[in-house]
Formats: sequence, C-alpha cells, structure tokens
Amino acid sequence: MSLPGGRAASAPLLGHEIEPTIFELSVAGRSAYQLRTTEIPETALSDFLPREHLKTKSVALAEVSERDLVGHFTRLSHRQFSVDLGAYPLGSCTMKYNPKFCDAVAADPGLNSVHPGVPASLSQGWLELLVSLEDKLCAITGMAAATLQPAAGAAGELTGLLLMRAYHEANGDQRTRVLIPDSAHGTNPASVTLGGYEVTTIPSNDRGLVDLDALKAALGPDVAGIMLTNPNTLGLFEEEIVEIAEAVHEVGGLLYYDGANLNAILGVIRPGDMGFDIVHMNLHKTFATPHGGGGPGAGPVAVSSRLVEFLPGPRAARREGGGYFWSTPDHSIGRVHGWHGNAMVLARALAYIDVHGGEGLTRVAQHAVLNANWLRERLRATLPAAYDRVCMHECVLTATWLKNEYGVRGLDVAKGLLEEGFHSPTVYFPLIVDEALMFEPTETESLQTLESLASSIERIAERAKTDPEGLHHAPQSTPVSRVDEARAARHLIATEDAAAR
Repeated sequence: MSLPGGRAASAPLLGHEIEPTIFELSVAGRSAYQLRTTEIPETALSDFLPREHLKTKSVALAEVSERDLVGHFTRLSHRQFSVDLGAYPLGSCTMKYNPKFCDAVAADPGLNSVHPGVPASLSQGWLELLVSLEDKLCAITGMAAATLQPAAGAAGELTGLLLMRAYHEANGDQRTRVLIPDSAHGTNPASVTLGGYEVTTIPSNDRGLVDLDALKAALGPDVAGIMLTNPNTLGLFEEEIVEIAEAVHEVGGLLYYDGANLNAILGVIRPGDMGFDIVHMNLHKTFATPHGGGGPGAGPVAVSSRLVEFLPGPRAARREGGGYFWSTPDHSIGRVHGWHGNAMVLARALAYIDVHGGEGLTRVAQHAVLNANWLRERLRATLPAAYDRVCMHECVLTATWLKNEYGVRGLDVAKGLLEEGFHSPTVYFPLIVDEALMFEPTETESLQTLESLASSIERIAERAKTDPEGLHHAPQSTPVSRVDEARAARHLIATEDAAAR
C-alpha cells in the first residue's frame, strides 16, 4: 500500500513526514485476525437486547493487517520520549529509570490473575504483600500506620486533608484554614479547597525557605494544619522544620508532608522524625513505576498514631495466631478508591524496596543529591541557581540573564534541549523564580549522561548569542516542531469531528 508521496505504509518515517492515521491505512475487507468456521449458528443480538438499544449501522473501525497495525503503533512509539530512552530531568517529578525486575514481579500470574473481589481466604498472598508494604513504608517515613488505597499523589493529598478534617471534627474543632508555602506544588491549594479549607499562603525568605516569622504571624486557633514538603519545591531542605512543627502543633494544627520529594531523603531522615503527622508518598515516583501519560500511580498515606483510627478502610491486617484479614478502623473516613488501590504499582514498590534494602535506599538518596549538586555547580556560569547554596535532589536554575541580554527565555532553552536529544526540565516552576528551569537528574543517571546534558545546555547558551531567533522556533528536528500553545488553547480542536468542521 502506498500513501501520498509514494511512501509505503510500512516504510520508516523520515524528518517531518506525517504518520497517517489508522483509518488512512484502512482497506475494506482487510483484517488482522482470522477465525475458524464453527458449527454454531449465528444468533442476532436482537434476540437478547431490545431493538431500540441497538445501533442501526456498524461501528467505524479501521480494517488493517496485523503487519500494518504493528508498524503504525511502533512508528508512533519511536516518536515519543521515555525514561527508557534517555535522561528525563523533570524537576519535582522524579522521572527516573526503574529496574525491569519490578515489572517482572508485577507480571507474575500469581499476582495478576487474582480478582480483587475474592474473599480474604483466597487472597492471603496479596494481603501479606500489602501488610509487608505498609510496614516498610511506615518504617521509611516514621509513621504508625498507612492506607494503600489512594490512586496517586493528588488522591493522597485529598485523603490527607480528609483525615485532618476528621481528626479536628472528632475533637470538636471547627478549623477553617490550612497554611501553604508560596513555593508549594500546584495541587496543594486545590486539595485544601476540596478538603473544605481556606488557603493561607506563607512567603519564602531570601534563602528559599519558609519565613518562620510570617508563619508564626499566620497561626491561630482556626488553623487546621500546614502542607509542605522537605526538601521543599525549590530543592532546599527546610532547616527550621523542628521549629515549624512546634509552632503548628502549639496551636493544635497538624503537619502534612507532600511526598513528591521523598527520593531525596530515603534512609537519611524520616518525616515522622521532623514532626509530620500525615505523609503521602508517590510510589510511582520514588518506588519503581515509571509514570507519565496519565498513570499508573499510587499515593499511600501514612499517619501518626493519633490519626490511625480515621484511616480509609478496609485495610489488610495480621490476624493473631497467623493469617491476614480485612479490617476497617472504627472512625474510618471510608473508601477513597475502588477495591484496595492500584495493586500492581504496590507490588512493584515492594519489589523495589526489598531488592534495594535499607542501605540501597540510602544510596538512592545520596546519589540523587550528588547528581543534582554536580549539575548545579557545572552550570553555575551558564544557568545560575536561583538560590546559590547546596541543594538536595533537584536544582532550580534561572535563565533570566539570557532573557535580559539575548531575549532567549527558559522555554527556549527547554525546547532547544529537545533538539539535543534530551527531555526538557520543568519550566516556570516554582512560580516565585523568574525564568525557572527545574532539573531533577535522579540517582539513575550516570556522570557521562550528566556531562552530556550539561554540554548541551552550554551549547544552547552559546547559540543564544548568535541565533536567538532560531531558538525561538526550536525544536525543528523533532517529528512535531514547536506549536503555538496560546493559539491551541484559544482555538482548541478536541475531537476528530471538530477538526473536520
């Protein structure tokens, strides 16, 4: 089969050639499967379903051979960037390569062939796995117990806020506010609002940390708690976390730990030791499920002893004398997920934790911090750090000088990196940093990869001096060049039908 321009449907794509849709590859009567003839007579659907519920014409499905079908989707996959292809230094997301061993564990038929609705007597292995994972997550975070139900980080945040609300209501408190640093993750204020609270923003000081005086001034009997992470979203460790915890606890508030940056402190320090009461973890970031593109995720929430009775249920629990059963706390806030969480992500996480062990998890954090600081120092003269001090697992750099001198913005640098073969970092976040470029190289990138990444950024900075206009249009060598994002938002074409009109 040939397409416009004479190219065969199975030929590899070159340059900016457009991959046809699966419907453009379709040929009437062609099929990717073949069913043998049987002696079973055909039966009309109308014998089983009311005619008014049946379609009057066939569903429009592409008719293609298996060869063209596989070729089409393989070619599309070659146009995507993934953690298996190269460095993916998205700051605050921990997009790291993860061992295939964990995938193999999750693919075990003994795990993936069990329906979640079977009784506990027929799923003892799964219950044992869940109990073991909860124990280890609590040991890592310094918490008393956890729920494994939340489907990802944002679901974990909302669960944590609902636990906070249940705790205060059980104590007869009607609190209305939650404090959030101005460098917080964007989901934090949304979760606070969904949890029924008002947001009070706490500014950062000149060192990129929570302003302790501003925090104390905002505290009062109406404060339900504070949401923050440590290290914070600027990649800096909150050195006054003990004082922050004491101040919030003094007014009866709780401390919520956003676990997006847990990769930086594994085996080194625990949120529970810092004074946190609620901790959500992104297992798909920290423990072995490469995420992106909508999932899969898992966001367990661990709590201190005073919040255990409010945890979602049911939870897997040990039975005295042996065996496991499902248990729901007396004052549980109820389910926050169908069944018991994203089970295969949970299995991957336990495999990752077990294969590393305590010492291995500590090395994960140490190497992540080392890599980020190496990159920060190497790029000091090219993209200076927003806060010139030792960072943790990620560094926030700024392209302000490139914008001021050559008109090249952080977005241009990020798009230029795509032409260099690297995924771009997080841009323009945190919002308090001008022309922010947020790199998290993670522990899984080698020194050679970091060297190549740094060299690419240095080449882009040199190009800014001689070809700023070219960077404004970068990337040009990728299958899809830079799009007009403002126009796309204002004139959104959401469906194929809309495009045809």
